[in-house]
Amino acid sequence: GSVAVNGQAAPDRGEVIAMLASFGQRAPQEVAEQIGSLELTWLITKVELRYGVTLDLTDETLAQMTTVSSAVTTLADVLAGAEHV
Repeated sequence: GSVAVNGQAAPDRGEVIAMLASFGQRAPQEVAEQIGSLELTWLITKVELRYGVTLDLTDETLAQMTTVSSAVTTLADVLAGAEHV
């Protein structure tokens, strides 16, 4: 099942792409699979604001979030742990 945080499901691939697209005012189809460090910082900020949580991410966790697919998976895992912040 999907992870719910503060009543909201963890972002799916489409939502992660939409969040990334809002960095630099891009169209969703312009978002590459690879995520740069500035994009990742933006994405994490967007997720924190949306879910009302502070994500305490280790360097190891951040290093795993190099693609849209890995970011979706990692965020689901991290948000599951952040539920009770």
